[in-house]
Amino acid sequence: MNSPNPPTIGRRGFLGLAAGATALAATSSAVQAAGLKTNAKIVIIGAGAGGTALANRLMDRLEGAQITLIDPRKEHLYQPGLTLVAAGLKPADYVLSATTDWLPKGVALIQEKAAAIDPVAKTVATESGQTLSYDFLVVAPGLVLDHDAIDGFSLDMVGNNGIGALYAGPQYAAATWKAASKFIEEGGHGVFTRPATEMKCAGAPLKHTFLIDDRLRRAGTRGKAEISYVAPQTSLFGVPIVSEKVRMLFGDRGIDPIYCQTVKSIDAGAKRVTFASPDGDQEMDYDYIHLIPPQRAPEVIRQSGLSWADKWTDQGWVECDMSTLQHLRYPEVWALGDVAGVPKGKTAASVKWQVPVVEDQIVSAIAGKSPSETYNGYTSCPMITKIGRAMLVEFDYQNNLTPSFPGIIPPLEELWISWLMKEVALKATYNAMLRGKA
Repeated sequence: MNSPNPPTIGRRGFLGLAAGATALAATSSAVQAAGLKTNAKIVIIGAGAGGTALANRLMDRLEGAQITLIDPRKEHLYQPGLTLVAAGLKPADYVLSATTDWLPKGVALIQEKAAAIDPVAKTVATESGQTLSYDFLVVAPGLVLDHDAIDGFSLDMVGNNGIGALYAGPQYAAATWKAASKFIEEGGHGVFTRPATEMKCAGAPLKHTFLIDDRLRRAGTRGKAEISYVAPQTSLFGVPIVSEKVRMLFGDRGIDPIYCQTVKSIDAGAKRVTFASPDGDQEMDYDYIHLIPPQRAPEVIRQSGLSWADKWTDQGWVECDMSTLQHLRYPEVWALGDVAGVPKGKTAASVKWQVPVVEDQIVSAIAGKSPSETYNGYTSCPMITKIGRAMLVEFDYQNNLTPSFPGIIPPLEELWISWLMKEVALKATYNAMLRGKA
């Protein structure tokens, strides 16, 4: 017997659903108790999504704690919006706000880089030479994009000679749209890539491929274009059922997937890219190429002794328990966000679920109680497949699909509802998360 069709929702109904989902998130994850008195010194490295959200939540839970954030960035970057900027759907400033806009009163912000971490002495040194001692340390500095790993490439090339690189920031996402626009107008060969390393939002290169394909179709120039998606892996996505769905969509849209090839170098003048493959180097000419470099933990993490010693050794992710995010050798240390050495979780949606776990760990340690919250690897990717359509893909460590709206939003269907979740609800939920309210 066929299962019944899920109920349909009008646009007004969707906006109510989105608002309700945001309110529910804020209610269900509201602080459990305020005013636990302590003089604990808590240092958070990184004022991105994870560090900012955690600082807000800890300020609501603790009274008297010395909470210090270390981050040199004056601007906060809403990274989920970069794919929209790179497709000409949002301006560059859509993703920018001031770092200080999101921080609660009472939190000290040191606008410098963390230069060294000594987990034995329990200290953090900044670039200016300031040394801070801590009782609890949370490392949430994000990751670094290793552009130098691609021979012949530098960021000043983005926007010229058909080169795009949306991950590098809003100005580069806007420059990516400049290069992509020329390709959309003239056609030719578009090459879309991803790195062999772990990466933030593994759906982003797929979204960019789908969006540029749709832009070509809307411009009436798809017939003049060839699109190749080149990946070092043997599949298109880490969750098998999602990978198969993307493969089918690629087939329907004439996008050619090429596996087991990793970008090695680029000749911008000749518009030629070289890939390393099991069969030796392979060259490919392009008219437009989107480059995503290898991604690694920041140098301060890799030099601190906090990284895994037996896996991800070229990337340096923090050694931590996959359920609690607590360091396995230094119990006063937790990892949060992109830098955490866990099998999933390099998305903003993952951070939303990780932050309450780290919060519970620290508050419980101060209170002398056993923590109860755990992280199951939840990761969400609103997989844009064309302008106005997306699949709301959510999954856990075991690659189980974990839909937030079962029976309402099927996870592997291209729906305008899922598009609006990305376009309307996501940023509001993200901002609520920064405030510690979702």
